[in-house]
Amino acid sequence: MSTSQLSAYIATAVKAARRAAKEILRAANDLDRLTVEAKAANDFVTSADKAAEEAIVQELQAAYPRHAFLTEEAGRIGGKSDYLWIIDPIDGTTNFMHGLPQYAVSIALAYRGEVVAAVIYDVAKNELFTAAKGQGAFLDNRRIRVSDTVDLRRSLIGTGFPFRRTDDFDAYMTGFRKVAERSAGIRRPGSAALDLAWVACGRYDGYWEAGLKPWDIAAGGLLVLEAGGLITDLEGGEKWLETGSVCCGTPRIFAKLLPLVGRLEKTEKAEKSETESTAAKSTKTLTTKVEKTADAAEEAPKAEKAPAKKRAPRKPKAAAE
Repeated sequence: MSTSQLSAYIATAVKAARRAAKEILRAANDLDRLTVEAKAANDFVTSADKAAEEAIVQELQAAYPRHAFLTEEAGRIGGKSDYLWIIDPIDGTTNFMHGLPQYAVSIALAYRGEVVAAVIYDVAKNELFTAAKGQGAFLDNRRIRVSDTVDLRRSLIGTGFPFRRTDDFDAYMTGFRKVAERSAGIRRPGSAALDLAWVACGRYDGYWEAGLKPWDIAAGGLLVLEAGGLITDLEGGEKWLETGSVCCGTPRIFAKLLPLVGRLEKTEKAEKSETESTAAKSTKTLTTKVEKTADAAEEAPKAEKAPAKKRAPRKPKAAAE
């Protein structure tokens, strides 16, 4: 796919995101009139979600009528196509409902199963994150890179708490405790799309979460990769988009984070009945695997890296254009 094609897709997605933002801001200014429905326990949809999603789909369908769509609220739209738009109109709906300005519009385009373009729009902060496969990641048209942090003790890590009744809270808290004891801190703002975008721009050094959906992570995952980070599922594999489990970060932080929250977290109860030597061997094997991956990432030609500050600048709150 050519650079010009990718640029056109991103431009259209940005236009759709800004159109959705107008619907979101209109609702945010009058939350008392917001209509809320419960899809499941701790999983809500609002009238703003529906209006924003409709605005996005209308904009994209007008430009690309033969493309298909996968949206959080409407599900699959359109027939068979090599092109699939993956859309979350408001990632962080619960925050939005409570007037907490931590939510975003997330739009990704997959071509034959591979995400090639991404847009994440932080509506409250008026920050626009974009990425195209092989073209880098950007915040408001400025090239961004993951942080240069290598020491886990100095790292800031993002996560998301389990919220479904079927989630394994005990396993999650085991990993949480391990990371809390070894890092500078953990944050849980409540929007996976922004968590991933913040890894990409260096505000976070790493991030992990499970139980996510494709529309939560498709755009953010590409941002991380194009910003020089690493991302896998919690098994250390490449099926993060399919499984909804994610571990990502700078190459070095990722290598130290995954063994703490990944496969060992899922098998914590089983490990209690095993010998300490077996557990130690499992840890060493997984650590070696991810460190090799980190080494390979860091050995990429430095010329590809564009200079950027470690932390992205904060911007004052502004309305969408």
